[in-house]
Amino acid sequence: MSLPRVVIAGGSGSLGRLLAARLVEHGHDVRILTRRVDPGNPFEQVVWDGRTVGDWGDVLRTEDEAGVALVNLAGKLVDVRPTEANVAELRRSRVESTRALVEASHRLERPLVAWVQGSTTAIWSDAGEERVTETTPLPDPGLPQMTGVARPWESATQGANADHLVLLRTSIVLDRNAPALQILARLTRAGLGGRVGSGQQWFSWIHHEDWVRVAIAALGLDPQVGVPEGPLVAAAPHPLRNADLMAALRRHLRRPPAPPTPAPLLRLGAVVLRSDPALALTGRHCTSAVLADAGFTFAQPDIDSALAQIYG
Repeated sequence: MSLPRVVIAGGSGSLGRLLAARLVEHGHDVRILTRRVDPGNPFEQVVWDGRTVGDWGDVLRTEDEAGVALVNLAGKLVDVRPTEANVAELRRSRVESTRALVEASHRLERPLVAWVQGSTTAIWSDAGEERVTETTPLPDPGLPQMTGVARPWESATQGANADHLVLLRTSIVLDRNAPALQILARLTRAGLGGRVGSGQQWFSWIHHEDWVRVAIAALGLDPQVGVPEGPLVAAAPHPLRNADLMAALRRHLRRPPAPPTPAPLLRLGAVVLRSDPALALTGRHCTSAVLADAGFTFAQPDIDSALAQIYG
């Protein structure tokens, strides 16, 4: 039986490469849409500008009856100062690329068999103590750099020519090469691995292996897990507070207790590093009711098993 081609827009990052590698292992024809060809990327790459429809749209066509599926991860990295100009650029990079993909889908003779749209659990901004699942309403307006970016990113898929569309709201992905975990590990190794701010903010996360499996299920390629259309939270079933996260990192990196980082100091450091302090000072307790109902089983359901796999 033939398998659908999978096109990954913005697939040059760590998540795109992990997903591409797994799909190739399973026998799929995988193509990466990228703004610049990377000679070190082993997968077939197709150049696009992320804004307009061009010849790259041909990659969405095939004569094979299995059709073509799309994963859209395109967008500028979020770790920037939350200035009005930066937030506008974060939004533009996501919305324009998504609209270009939607327009390209309209030019196809038949619909895409599946569309997995990248998004983020940060769409709920700072959710405090609320227990968030797929049906939790979005804040209005929410933080501009979070809800203000993710909501229009998702909305840009409206009208997509696809048989099945999933909004994949991803939490922090734990992977040795992921920027977020690299930063936390560097701070911990430098003796700065204490709680951040109050330490009570929730940290929702997912191990990279489980993220790949969730994305494959969202594409409709896991016969054991049926994922319906609409929002899907990619987060492990056991979020934890920031203080507990930092303690777990110290255990697995074999570092002694460390002093806390007060919120004012973090905000000052974020100015120097041109980063957004809200990335560390806000939080969300996110889990997936959809995956639980579908019978999805996490390979790494708790933080200790996840960190042991990464640093063991």
